[in-house]
Amino acid sequence: MLSRRRLIGGSLAAGALLSSRVSFASASAVDFAVPAHACDCHTHIVGDPTLYPLSPARTYTPPIALPSELARLHRALGIERVVIVTPSIYGTDNSVTLWALGTRGASARGIAVIDEKTSEHELDAMHRAGVRGARLNLTVSGADAAAARHQFASLAKRLAPRAWHIQIFTTPDVVAALKDSVLASRVPVVFDHFGGAHGELGASQPGFPELLQLMESGKAYVKISAAYRFSTQPPDFDDMGALARLLVKARADRVLWGTDWPHTNSSLPGQEPTALAPPIRVNDAHMLNLFAAWVPDAALRTQILVDNPQRLYDF
Repeated sequence: MLSRRRLIGGSLAAGALLSSRVSFASASAVDFAVPAHACDCHTHIVGDPTLYPLSPARTYTPPIALPSELARLHRALGIERVVIVTPSIYGTDNSVTLWALGTRGASARGIAVIDEKTSEHELDAMHRAGVRGARLNLTVSGADAAAARHQFASLAKRLAPRAWHIQIFTTPDVVAALKDSVLASRVPVVFDHFGGAHGELGASQPGFPELLQLMESGKAYVKISAAYRFSTQPPDFDDMGALARLLVKARADRVLWGTDWPHTNSSLPGQEPTALAPPIRVNDAHMLNLFAAWVPDAALRTQILVDNPQRLYDF
């Protein structure tokens, strides 16, 4: 139950968030045939803070982004399935993700954030709701190599008895530091957003060769998502396209695609954590069209958009 102080604070936050809403469903025409059962493998939901309070330890405050808005975007894109990831702003409270999964039904899967206080009973309940993995956000925690290996080992041990995977958001140097741990793990691993690789640094940047090796081993998946966060070449992000082609060439059956909707912006200079951080403006249809350009073979596109997520997320 919410305390009166949290309820009042949440109400004030809700007013700020609602008054600063933007239109999220920015989809112009998609210029290729999106295959049936295509999946957007990386999205977030931000609920009304009076119902789903934000963590006091959060590093930014995004506007509300509702399941109905995401569904509208997916209808425009021709996307049927979705993976909803608990964002860092909620800490280990997965309530908003579980609510969103319920609104979407059998076409949705979730990725939770857990810690040592999360009970096995809670994990069982989340699995029934559609959760199939746990996220390790090493960018928020600022983990160095040793800490990253420790956190990974602890989470892998916890998830080993379950048909779940570990989703990691980190930097290429930490990918390299985790290489041996991932190779030895019984738990599948998914690296968010190109493994944190930056387009302008190319394929030789530290950590990217290790990322390819982990894919080639079959132990790791990589999401082709959020190219706009790591590129110096908008609007077509050719530098990230070059990396995407290398990832697909390495193991197309270990590549996933996602919008990264609602494109939250956690890195505004001088921004206070409690101040509203407007989202990054992204044309999601254009990003989907770029994916098709990076993966021109229709059979490979179907593998990435349909087959890989169907296998990994248990659709």
